[in-house]
Amino acid sequence: MSQAQEQFLSILSRDEAMARFDAALFPRQLRHETLKLHETLGRAVAHDIVAPIDVPPFDRANVDGFCLRAADATSASEVTPVRLRLTGEIISCGVEPKLRVTQGAATSIATGGPLPRGADAVVMIEQTQPVGDEAIELRRPATPGQFISYAGSDMARGETLVRAGTLISAREIGMLAACGIAALDVIAPPRVAILSTGDELVQPGAALGPAQIYDTNGPMIAAAVAENGGVPSFLGAIPDEETALEAAMSKALDGADMLLLSGGTSKGAGDVTYRIIARLGAPGVIAHGVALKPGKPLCLAVCNGKPVVILPGFPTSAMFTFHDMIAPVLRRMAGLPARAESRIEARLPVQVSSELGRTEFVMAALVDGPDGLLAYPTGKGSGAVTSFSQADGFFKIDALADHAPAGGQFEVKLFSPNLRLPDLTIIGSHCTGLDLVTGPLMASGRQVRVIAVGSLGGLAAAKRGECDLAPIHLFDDKSESYNQPFLSEGLELIPGWRRMQGIVYRRDDARFTGLDAPAAVAMALRDETCLMVNRNQGAGTRILLDRLLNGARPDGYWNQPKSHNAVAAAVAQGRADWGMTIEPVAKAYGLGFLPFAEEHYDLALVTSRKDKPAVRAFLELLRSDAIKIALNEAGFRPA
Repeated sequence: MSQAQEQFLSILSRDEAMARFDAALFPRQLRHETLKLHETLGRAVAHDIVAPIDVPPFDRANVDGFCLRAADATSASEVTPVRLRLTGEIISCGVEPKLRVTQGAATSIATGGPLPRGADAVVMIEQTQPVGDEAIELRRPATPGQFISYAGSDMARGETLVRAGTLISAREIGMLAACGIAALDVIAPPRVAILSTGDELVQPGAALGPAQIYDTNGPMIAAAVAENGGVPSFLGAIPDEETALEAAMSKALDGADMLLLSGGTSKGAGDVTYRIIARLGAPGVIAHGVALKPGKPLCLAVCNGKPVVILPGFPTSAMFTFHDMIAPVLRRMAGLPARAESRIEARLPVQVSSELGRTEFVMAALVDGPDGLLAYPTGKGSGAVTSFSQADGFFKIDALADHAPAGGQFEVKLFSPNLRLPDLTIIGSHCTGLDLVTGPLMASGRQVRVIAVGSLGGLAAAKRGECDLAPIHLFDDKSESYNQPFLSEGLELIPGWRRMQGIVYRRDDARFTGLDAPAAVAMALRDETCLMVNRNQGAGTRILLDRLLNGARPDGYWNQPKSHNAVAAAVAQGRADWGMTIEPVAKAYGLGFLPFAEEHYDLALVTSRKDKPAVRAFLELLRSDAIKIALNEAGFRPA
């Protein structure tokens, strides 16, 4: 053995041995394979997957009942019911509406049915009384957006659905199927060859001879490999004879991505495996002897890019070292996250309403808070599938409670024991430009969690210290500036990018030809047939649009979806004639675009977290030339 390899026979600390092993193995290109969607369960996604369509693709009803204009039902009560005439149309799933819902009218609609033009609310059939065959009476008021899932409210076209490295479960399969995705690239599981070494070993089922023992490690390690994402191939036991052992090791390594052996790691005269490694490929032995109890004789090596590990011979030592040091490497090669416990305590940062008389299970995403773990609810409604994929687990609200209080401690049952808390938590307004920055972070191995709650919700979370960064785009009328006036002590503004907000319309709508944004809005206010689509209260876009309207409340004002994509979808599909959104979304939908104001999409940074490694990495990426180029190509202008 050369002097260069003798140096590895000294005992290393666990951390130093792992650091050397990781440095010799990673980064590495993982093998990919394309599978049909139903075959991908338990596999890690090879590339980011972007939604090719909006889900739902149109505004749809969440209940059986009647769609109407909420303004017509504001005065409804048991004492003074409101009578609405029926249009005569019945909208069921798969039926395209033909008739507009006008003032004083309502249309019968089934759960999942597409919303007709003019309607901005749905009431349940149980809350109505028929008046002959041509009218109904309402005894409860309706609110805009009631029982409606807006286009793109679950998944928006162009939104990153699944990040590279995400472990596919039934939840992700449902989400991808909802987008029509039939196949995807996944990480191919590492092929792991397993050899036991020792003259004394006999395979289970055979008779023991003098001084022989059954081979416990081989089958046990093979099972542990399968548990951690590898495809094991147990090749039996090889005697401690150098020529035969070298031939077996060389053949096994040729057809595998990793080679695991047990036994042959101590420095006794009969142990030869660590000497063979030097002849199998460079760099060879990385660590021979690690300060573990049990597990000291562990040998770590890399031969031509493939990990070769010689585990201790005693079963307890072998399994301890495998789970502590080898399983993390194997899981990383398989694209899988690290293991974790299946139940965990967490605090609820916001109140969650519940229905008395029913036990409710609330899905939650887990993030680090100032005083421990936080469980952020992720539910988007009964028709949403992303609420499953974005959640780490769920907690229960008792049937006798009408809410789960903010600040309450709850036991979260994890969907998978492979929980990894995010290295970076971003809560606030979402933008597709944000994906361009977080994508490279996740590709580098960092876990990023983005929770979209709007600018005001994100700002509140940042003030409570529940996130690292809060994306915001809030305009202050007094100072006529963006974002900075809304910050409080403990927060600082990180410039992000600029995105042009403007009025969108269908290109064949001649009413908008030759107009700028203010003139287009003025025209729409004069034309009673020109139907708008608004944005939700608290959105930066809503604040900007209200400035243009100057107090006016035109038809469609209370139709207020929560995303840019939903606005564009409403206009493109003819359910509205105009609205306000950002230029990249307008282009994606082929709409006409009248620029109005360049909006500042910035990030409120929690100052106490600015030195976190993941925060520093995010800010470095944000300032990099590569991200600036990517933002420009996507239609944004870096600050």
